[in-house]
Amino acid sequence: MGGGDGTGSSPSPRAPARAASAVVGGAGSRRGSGGKWVRGGRGMAELEGPEFGKADFVLLDEVTMEQFLENLRLRFSQGRIYTYIGEVVVAVNPYRALALYGPPAVERYRGRELYERPPHLFALADAAYKAMKRRAKDTCIVISGESGAGKTEASKYIMQYIAAITNPTQRAEVERVKNVLLKSNCVLEAFGNAKTNRNDNSSRFGKYMDINFDFKGDPTGGHIHNYLLEKSRVLQQQPGERNFHAFYQACGDDAAGYQAVEEAMAVIGFSPEEMGSVRRILAAILHLGNVGFAAEGETAAVEDAAQLSALAELTATAAGSLRRALLTRTVAAGGGELIEKGHSPKEAAYARDACAKAIYERLFCWIVGRINAGIAARGYDARLHGKSTVIGVLDIYGFEIFDTNSFEQFCINYCNEKLQQLFIELILRQEQAEYQREGIAWQSIEYFSNEPIVELVEQPHRGILALLDEACLAVGTVTDPLFLASMDARLGRHPHYTSRKLCPTDKTMEFNRDFRIKHYAGDVTYSVEGFLDKNKDTLFQDFKRLLYNSADPVLRAMWPDGEQSITEVTKRPLTTGTLFKNSIVALVENLACKEPYYVRCIKPNDQKSPTLFDEERCRHQVSYLGLLENVRVRRAGFAYRQPYHRFLLRYKMTCEYTWPNHLMASDREATQALLEQHGFQDDVAYGHTKVFIRTPRTLFCLEQERAQLIPIIVLLLQKAWRGALARRRCRYLRAAYTIMAYYKRHKVKAYLRELLRRFQAVRTLPDFGKSVVWPEPPAVLARFQDASQRLFRRWRARQIIKNIPPSDMGQIRAKVAAMEVLEGLRKDWGCQRSWARDYLSSPSENPGLALPFARRVQTLKDKVHFGSVLFSCHVRKINRFGKSRDRAILLTDQHLYKMDPRQQYRVMRALPLSTVTGLSVTSCRAQLVVFHTRSQEDLAVCLHKTQPAGDNRVGELVGVLLEHCRATKRELQVRVSDRIQLSLRGRRRLLTVETRPAVAAPDFGKSRDGFVLYWPGR
Repeated sequence: MGGGDGTGSSPSPRAPARAASAVVGGAGSRRGSGGKWVRGGRGMAELEGPEFGKADFVLLDEVTMEQFLENLRLRFSQGRIYTYIGEVVVAVNPYRALALYGPPAVERYRGRELYERPPHLFALADAAYKAMKRRAKDTCIVISGESGAGKTEASKYIMQYIAAITNPTQRAEVERVKNVLLKSNCVLEAFGNAKTNRNDNSSRFGKYMDINFDFKGDPTGGHIHNYLLEKSRVLQQQPGERNFHAFYQACGDDAAGYQAVEEAMAVIGFSPEEMGSVRRILAAILHLGNVGFAAEGETAAVEDAAQLSALAELTATAAGSLRRALLTRTVAAGGGELIEKGHSPKEAAYARDACAKAIYERLFCWIVGRINAGIAARGYDARLHGKSTVIGVLDIYGFEIFDTNSFEQFCINYCNEKLQQLFIELILRQEQAEYQREGIAWQSIEYFSNEPIVELVEQPHRGILALLDEACLAVGTVTDPLFLASMDARLGRHPHYTSRKLCPTDKTMEFNRDFRIKHYAGDVTYSVEGFLDKNKDTLFQDFKRLLYNSADPVLRAMWPDGEQSITEVTKRPLTTGTLFKNSIVALVENLACKEPYYVRCIKPNDQKSPTLFDEERCRHQVSYLGLLENVRVRRAGFAYRQPYHRFLLRYKMTCEYTWPNHLMASDREATQALLEQHGFQDDVAYGHTKVFIRTPRTLFCLEQERAQLIPIIVLLLQKAWRGALARRRCRYLRAAYTIMAYYKRHKVKAYLRELLRRFQAVRTLPDFGKSVVWPEPPAVLARFQDASQRLFRRWRARQIIKNIPPSDMGQIRAKVAAMEVLEGLRKDWGCQRSWARDYLSSPSENPGLALPFARRVQTLKDKVHFGSVLFSCHVRKINRFGKSRDRAILLTDQHLYKMDPRQQYRVMRALPLSTVTGLSVTSCRAQLVVFHTRSQEDLAVCLHKTQPAGDNRVGELVGVLLEHCRATKRELQVRVSDRIQLSLRGRRRLLTVETRPAVAAPDFGKSRDGFVLYWPGR
């Protein structure tokens, strides 16, 4: 936020700077009575007592080798394995597990400045991460030291810390990338590390990992570069050493390691088929080593055919093709002619060994490629997601001096020379050169430059690698001793090169075999034997074609060059040495363009003891690593430097004279005013274009105050911007509301006009407007239309009712009552026909018996004086004994009568209507009705003998009785169910309906639970 131009509206443009006096009393700094700034917070000195020595070598009383080693020894003995040289971490291998790396330690260092906590790898990793995130600048962490000094473990702890502090929102894709990055270490260690005499888990390859981060600081992907795998270890190891870990895991010697690698490969994304192929390839390499050759005339033959068959099965190749590739070599003779040349046993063994080394190397490169595919950034677009930044972590083999040093050690030590050259260039030479350019008073510090050693190895046309390539490309027979003689002749005067021929009295070297290079880390004697073969790295095309044609897709993918025809002329491939040199030069250039952070690893002894501190051993490492020179430069130099304009851009809000923009003659004067206001003038120097700050603590105080002021500035900007947005939104809303008001009025008027047009003639329509479609109302009139529709339906009903004769109103009310309780529950309830009610008095319904029924009704009327007959019909009834009879029912406004038609409708039972509590009917067409009474003596009947046949009168009976009860203000429960519960003399029975096609007339029968009505029909 400090980069703004200050043009935004604000009540007081200097408010943030003035507000500083209100907040500087917080953590980190406070003003003393004299106006000077007093550094607050707990530093390293407070967190570690004097018994632990100096936490930073810059604080030594005298910069001597003795004091340096004594401080290193004291801290090592107290379990303090990390010490600073400014921003460089010196790490001593403890050779034991320490409780320094768990989640509490991560939280202790998260977001802290480098010197706020005791020295630790986590502090360095956090500093690199903050630099990358704050300044959007690529950073790298270079871990160096000799073999066994703890570089691999250091790189794993750094990766662990970066994974722990990123992705606070737990995004799934970021978590996947983190898991793959962490699990890749396990897989690469299995296939690229081995036990040596100096280290139980020595990296036998170089690894540089780039981790990509988005603008929020979360990892989005990565890429791993591998350098010079020591593939000759597949064939032989020095006494006391082992092959790569993967072989012992595959053979079951390390079951726990095997399980861990399998799980890691699954997380990375290896399929089960791919993991199976990897296991078969490892087995194939082991079996290939068991293939022996015997002389058969002038050519070789395989000693054991069974070994060949097993090898063919493991590589998914034809046994005959495998035999030819092992025993012969196909050569193009020109003109398309091919010649097959047989191997001697020695040549066959050489070809076998070259094949084994090549298979393992390509397997390793394929695994690295699969890991890179798993951690590649997916769908990242810088235009959408912001600039991607990188943290590089370099874990490469350390300087090596073995009893017998060959081509691999030569390349490894050359790599370490290049890295030391980079350290000298960035930390020592460029540091001093910048002070001189900027006009800063400086006393030059002498340091050892290893540039002559690097030139001895890599100088074009004259260096050892150039001479080695020249010998490999020479016509005729060139041997390793001839190559040594060539070096003696052309490099004999170089101060860092010697051999037995050049120094005949040095019996530690052998004639025609050994040469010695005086490396920055010490003198190393190399055996020239095998240099030419390892540099050529010859592998016959026959093996490439064989494995390219394998049925195993993984093995086939490792040999794309096997597709090439043997008659095709190709460019001579680069030698191993040249390829390695090119990759290391590219690596150094890559590191040089990033902001570097260094971890310098020290090996305290050669016995891997957690208590022994070998002073001479450590003295040698401190000397060749240039750590004393590093301390001297750091003590005399400045921890931080920044161009004036960038410094002001970040910290100008902490001073009232520079916020929001200064009015001074130059940025230098403004920077000087800012630092003097804070009392830091004694800790800084002013160059021509940059300000130099001596201690990180000064920078930390500025960062603290900036962090306290940023929220105030943000609030001011937010207030001004929100006010502008609110005013603009208010104007938009007013305009929108005005438009909406006019538009709503237009919509309402249009709707009302359309409504009037459609309904103005409904009185003249036959259906009084039932068929008229209502117009779609605007949202504001939705409730109005609902109310209008209700009023319209009432008006239309009134118009219809006005035309109905008064004599029909009773029937209408009864049908409405029936509809309310039966609609949707019973399919047919007779609403479409006219309801006659008193059917037994009708001669057409009851021929021959209508007159006796009428007389019986009149007799009952004279006796009980009822008002009217509500309903009458013939029924089939069932009693509590399960016996069914034909009867008739008469429903008056006072009683329900059960009558016997065969005895002139004699009354068999009379129920006062006041005792009838409810009715139950079925949902089907059956004419079943159950009258429920208070006395628990229900009446179950089935209406029948209707005219016309099948006339449905259930609805009529329900509607008439329900309407009468409502008129007399009595409640009547009506239930619709196909399983009716009834009580007969207090005993519960279940009554159901069963449809039977063979039944001519409805009738009752018994069932297991009660009674059943058999209804005719399908």
